[in-house]
Amino acid sequence: MENLVILMKMIACLIGGIAVGNWFLTRVKRGHQRGDPWYKAYYSPPGLIILLAVFLLPLFLWYTQG
Repeated sequence: MENLVILMKMIACLIGGIAVGNWFLTRVKRGHQRGDPWYKAYYSPPGLIILLAVFLLPLFLWYTQG
C-alpha cells in the first residue's frame, strides 16, 4: 500500500511537469513566431515556475538536508 502512494505521488509530479513544460513550449513557439527574443518566454508564468524549480529547489534541498 505504501508503494502505491509513492507511485501516485511520482505520477502526479510527472503530469505536473509535463503540463508546465507544454505550457512553456507553447509560449516559446508563440514568441518565435512573433520574433521575440529567446529569453522572453522565461518572463511568462511557466517560465518563472521553471526558473524557480531550477534555482530554488536545489538550494532548498541543500538547506534542509544540511
